[in-house]
Amino acid sequence: MQTRRAGRLSVSVGSVLVAAVLLGACGAGPSARPDVAVDGGTDGGTAPTSSAAPAAPPALEAPVTDLNWSDCTARLTATVGVTAAPDTVVECATVTTPIDTEVASDGTFELAVTRVRTTATPADAVPVVYTSGTDRPSFADVAALAAQPDTALLATHPVVGVDRRGTGNSAPFDCYSGATSTRNALVDLGQYSPGDDPVEATAALARDATIACTDFLQPDALAFALPNTADDLEALRRAWGVTTLSLVGSGNGALVALAYASAYGDHVARLVLDSPANVVTDAVPAAEQVVRARESALTEFATRCAALGCSLGADPRAAVVDLLARADAGDFAPLSGATVRDAVVTLLSYPRTADAAERVRTASDTLAAARSGDTTALAREVDLARSFTATDGVFVGRCTDGQQWPGPDRVRELSSAWSSLYPAFGAVAARSLLVCSAWPSSPPPPVPSAPGVPVLILSGRGDAVSGTEQLPTVTGALGSAGTRTATVTWDGLGHPVLVGSACGRAAVTTYLSAGDVPTGGNACPA
Repeated sequence: MQTRRAGRLSVSVGSVLVAAVLLGACGAGPSARPDVAVDGGTDGGTAPTSSAAPAAPPALEAPVTDLNWSDCTARLTATVGVTAAPDTVVECATVTTPIDTEVASDGTFELAVTRVRTTATPADAVPVVYTSGTDRPSFADVAALAAQPDTALLATHPVVGVDRRGTGNSAPFDCYSGATSTRNALVDLGQYSPGDDPVEATAALARDATIACTDFLQPDALAFALPNTADDLEALRRAWGVTTLSLVGSGNGALVALAYASAYGDHVARLVLDSPANVVTDAVPAAEQVVRARESALTEFATRCAALGCSLGADPRAAVVDLLARADAGDFAPLSGATVRDAVVTLLSYPRTADAAERVRTASDTLAAARSGDTTALAREVDLARSFTATDGVFVGRCTDGQQWPGPDRVRELSSAWSSLYPAFGAVAARSLLVCSAWPSSPPPPVPSAPGVPVLILSGRGDAVSGTEQLPTVTGALGSAGTRTATVTWDGLGHPVLVGSACGRAAVTTYLSAGDVPTGGNACPA
């Protein structure tokens, strides 16, 4: 990140502390967001009927001026612990994007861009742009896609992942994590901090991190919102010299793709939302949906694990809940209850291999070994999960995206309620809401507008990252804007569908070619 001018968004230490006090006092009060329609149907929104024939889909375009790609297959696949399929290539490049498109002198960011293709993919093939937002770096999903044996999509359309500002392999910035003890303590949600109250400890750590980051980033502390990230995708389009982009946004990245469609709708040729996050970003209801998704995914994992006779025994869910309780008690120190949960979510969601049974057994063996006292494999998963999300860029991006962050008193209430409702993930998920409790409030993202093309939505029933509850808000918002949608549902365990399901990739390939979404029910087997 280059030097920026001062004065446009001066956020002083005093103003941050005032914001922290106000947010803590108000908790998660009434949302200022506009109302969003909720679709009550089962297969997406439907555009108003018209006698006019639908417009032809925009033509797909190959880059006029391509990026300066270099092979990084071995490095990136090793980073995330996958093995590239034969004849699959991962390549790296960068794109320069302005910090603020309205202030040309404000400096730039270097964004990491990662492409996966086959050795037989035509040089003039039309790419698909992929973003996972802050859920995990886009390069990680691109690397996992390279490990899947089915390469039909890549043979016709290279997938190009863009790491969000300050995340993944994009140019990092260090606003608070340079103080390793502070970073680790916040990631651990105060479990090993002095004192007896991890809620107060987490709130204090969050205030310190907020002060450090807003001071470091001023006047651009809030230049990490969804509209800014949409501007970054526009910078890629301009670098390529094309009129339109084909976009896939997964999880939080679906909100990035929708923000791009809202700001640059004329430049969207195709739009796929893969396991999208809720378009309403109020923190408490959004977090509760994610908690329910994680509980459901754990139950699905346990069912499959038991059916395979896995190493966690006859009741794998109870075994995992016991493991998490022991982590909360400090039995696996220095691993914390929060980081062990992050590792479990990574084990449940990250599709390292196409063999679903192998993934279940590997996860079971990792967790069973930890229960028996050998935390070597679990520690590796903790490190991988932390490399995905425990960065300053993810901290700033997530806090900027969210709305109505609750304060300590509300978090105590939620922790008590959620610990009963959601025994595996609830209490710690409630405490994690404090990480952003002091962050300055930013405007809510725009309600999705019509992107001008039908939208394909992918959804996984065993998705521990996003879940399925948020789909009616997405399809409802798009349907109200006059956009046709169709949902393809995958019965598998993992996130995103594009990486985990060959059937899902086939649906995307067909959509890219036809420019239209399928009709009727659409299901992909596990």
